[in-house]
Amino acid sequence: MKQLLRSTTAYKLFVADAMCASTAHTTLIVFPDEKYLRMLLKECAKAFFLAKEGSRVEALIERESFQDCMILPAMGEKLTADTASALIEESALRPLEGDKKLFVLDAFENVTPLVQNKLLKVLEEPPRGVYFLLGATAEHALLPTVLSRAKRYVVPPFSEEAIEGALKRGRVQGAELREAAAASGGIYSVAESLLAGGGEEFRLAEAFLAQRDVEKLCRALGERKEGKAFLAAVKLVLRDLMLLAAGQEHYCARKTAEMQRLAAEYPVGALLAAIGFVTDAERELQFNANVGQAALVLALRIREEKIKWQKLL
Repeated sequence: MKQLLRSTTAYKLFVADAMCASTAHTTLIVFPDEKYLRMLLKECAKAFFLAKEGSRVEALIERESFQDCMILPAMGEKLTADTASALIEESALRPLEGDKKLFVLDAFENVTPLVQNKLLKVLEEPPRGVYFLLGATAEHALLPTVLSRAKRYVVPPFSEEAIEGALKRGRVQGAELREAAAASGGIYSVAESLLAGGGEEFRLAEAFLAQRDVEKLCRALGERKEGKAFLAAVKLVLRDLMLLAAGQEHYCARKTAEMQRLAAEYPVGALLAAIGFVTDAERELQFNANVGQAALVLALRIREEKIKWQKLL
């Protein structure tokens, strides 16, 4: 995974800035993969301190215990007003080992507007030798005033080939490896989730579109904390159904008897609309919608669209 992260333009540009001692006092990296955002930030922190592979500083940053590199908040927690106050006080203290200090703020999209405002002054005018590296999965939750104070690097989704290559390097196994890479939307952790359980997400997606026990399925989805992988699987199945309908079966990532049956059942117009409905559901999840409720609304919209098109034909 580190090889994939280090291949990003954002990482390379941040490294170039560090090598030239021209790092901005506040840098924002936007990376859509929540699971691996912290890892990318730590790789950037190592570059900031010019820490060589296998060095003491590199190991300390990896363990989040290097005294001149504070990584906040703690795993599984949120950056609170009290933490922000402690950070501001800490920023006024001199570095312990060198002439610079780095504060790495993970999951900044979860920081409340109140806390973001509290940090504005120190982000704009940090003490001498103090730098901030912010990481977020999306920009929409960040205040415009924060965005205006940061040098911004945006990491776009990875290509299918890059995801598949990283999965193979990580020795991730699964018969649906190609399907997972194709359905991931360029997000590595989604590809991992799709492969978990032997490709169960794809089978759930087929059952969902077949409208079998859909309410029961949606209730089960409602018990999950996230639904990105499921919706990604639904989108891939819909894409492949479009290819089957167009007679382009050789381009399909997924070829099952159920797919053939679904292709005969869904009109092309309904498939096109359904792909857009999935995108709407993904957007709702970004704003913390319940997974089960979002899935149920999606199922109802797809069913109505399918019936409408069946009547037209």
